[in-house]
Amino acid sequence: WDNRVMVWKVQDDGTTSAMTSHSDHKGPVLCTTFSADGARLFSGGSDNALRMWDLGRALSSSTETAPAAAAAAAASASILGTHAKPIRTIKFCTGMNLVATGSWDSTLKYWDPRTEKASLSVDIPERVYAMDSIDNLMVVGMAGRIVHVYDLRKPKKTFKSETMALKNQIRSLACFPDKTGYAVGSVCGRVAISYVAPQEEKKNFIFKCHRIRQPKDKSRVEVYSVNSISFHPLGTFATGGSDGFITTWDKDSKQRLKKFGACPETISSCAFNKKGNMLAYALSYDWSRGMSAYENKTNKICLHLVVNSEVSPTPRRRY
Repeated sequence: WDNRVMVWKVQDDGTTSAMTSHSDHKGPVLCTTFSADGARLFSGGSDNALRMWDLGRALSSSTETAPAAAAAAAASASILGTHAKPIRTIKFCTGMNLVATGSWDSTLKYWDPRTEKASLSVDIPERVYAMDSIDNLMVVGMAGRIVHVYDLRKPKKTFKSETMALKNQIRSLACFPDKTGYAVGSVCGRVAISYVAPQEEKKNFIFKCHRIRQPKDKSRVEVYSVNSISFHPLGTFATGGSDGFITTWDKDSKQRLKKFGACPETISSCAFNKKGNMLAYALSYDWSRGMSAYENKTNKICLHLVVNSEVSPTPRRRY
């Protein structure tokens, strides 16, 4: 929300250090993604702009020997293109070598990093709230609980469309590592597990999570938003919620694996690294309780070193 994009270096033991940053966005940054080789970073935000940042130049020019003018130029991010409204989600599509952006202007756009024009623009029914992509699979969650599935080999054509059985707005979304389906989180403390292939749809289900029963009134349950979903390479996944909890799940056995201790603030985002040995999560107020609840809120990024028992699949048993 401070308009900055920061890059951090993380050691195997979890030690971190800030490497470089830029503040070129004219409004809050809502999403980021790396290129396949990690050499470039793309970001989108409420200023409607898609920016591209050459990390190689930025890091080499941040040394003490670099001239000030050269360092400043390298640290800036160029505008690759714009939407008519804020860019909510962004993904780098490795197979196409394109950047995909989803916006509140009800469009998906695909950008070639070598040009400053959209290679393709696709009109969709509603505003984009969440999006994920693995290889040729891309899933887009929209207002009205609409979900579109795309085969990126034919990006203009919707492969599958459904209205999720969730009761409220979509908040988060993540594809299965094996590309057979996706998980969708809502603001009403529910996660939907959905499979792409029609013959697999019988395995679809929805479960409740991120809810706190009040100790003084057992009949009252506070429901919290599922702000983030991230799959581990083993196929299990983590959810982070407005209740300040992170929980890991096994969708195949329909079992909760681990509920971590309460954090002092809302979990706004969480993600496993590629190896699956670390879980990064952000603590930041999500405005779910309005302005009246905002006072001395924490804003920090934390790392958890993953233990096998927290993410390993288990024999089938219901939640």
